[in-house]
Amino acid sequence: MNEREMTRVDGTAWDVVVIGGGGAGLSAALTLGRVRRSVLVIDAGEPRNAPAVGVGAHGILGREGMSPLELLRLGREEVTSYGGRVVSGRVAQVHRDGEEFSVVTEDRQRVRARRVLVTTGLVDELPDVPGLAERWGRDVLHCVYCHGWEVRDRAIGVLGSFHQALLFRQLSKGVTLFLHEGAELTEEQWEQLAGLGVGVVEGRVGGLVVDEERDQLAGVRLASGAVVPVEELVVAPRFVARAAFLDGLGLQVREHPMGIGEQVVVDGSGSTGVSGVWAAGNVGDVMAGVPQAMAAGVGAAAAINMSLLMTDAARAAASRAAVSGADVFDGAMEAEVSRRVLGPGVHGLDGLLDDH
Repeated sequence: MNEREMTRVDGTAWDVVVIGGGGAGLSAALTLGRVRRSVLVIDAGEPRNAPAVGVGAHGILGREGMSPLELLRLGREEVTSYGGRVVSGRVAQVHRDGEEFSVVTEDRQRVRARRVLVTTGLVDELPDVPGLAERWGRDVLHCVYCHGWEVRDRAIGVLGSFHQALLFRQLSKGVTLFLHEGAELTEEQWEQLAGLGVGVVEGRVGGLVVDEERDQLAGVRLASGAVVPVEELVVAPRFVARAAFLDGLGLQVREHPMGIGEQVVVDGSGSTGVSGVWAAGNVGDVMAGVPQAMAAGVGAAAAINMSLLMTDAARAAASRAAVSGADVFDGAMEAEVSRRVLGPGVHGLDGLLDDH
């Protein structure tokens, strides 16, 4: 990326710089572009759902099953069709510069923005089980709403999560819960699992068994060496918002109420409480799926646009007041206006003397 790609033609600040080009960021940029706001999207090209490229995105009305990368490609095209600009880059720092913000990328490019929208998403911190990360997004999964239909009626293992065991039992009768290092089950939970026919395996998981010929998960190996056949494995990652580069702005990051990760604190409009800075999507809600993230982007865009409108209206009123308060009919101003408008026909003593 070079500076020209990021700089506006007239050299002024962008109305909004969106950091992150996923579903939330592109939806916001599209919304802002349609109300003629100047928008720059800076995207590092690391979508969270990239590992699921062969699986498809689900729950998106009209785009069901589409490749996540194809969805983003179409989104970029739509943003640019309304005058927005999408560039590749990784933002390293954002700091306030008077009434504006200075956004700096890792390759030291700098751009000015009146408002900033953070849509950088999150990082999935996976359980420390050998071989698990390599299968992530393929046959190691976490979301019943994203992938449940595709694994219906298969042999499904669940790593340490009672609630996920219940969720995936809706899709298959062949569910096995590996207690691993999870919380101990209550007597009631044991009874519920037994009633639903969910198998329970005690002991720590030591790794995965993969059928190399078919490139398919074949089982879970316990630390004891025993192998339990499964075709899919459900895990519970820890979700951590990508927000470290925003430390200088004073944003608040808090633990999710369910204890599943950390997210930036935002209100219903996406406002972070830091003037001029909004956040949308998984960075502010680690539980949001793609449709919810898109909706949050649209909501934040509307709030940002209103903020800009109010600022512009206040400036216009102040400018008008300054003009109205001036003595527009003083002698010097009247003479200058007459000279510019009437030219040789200007009235006054000088004109009369020249005539004689």
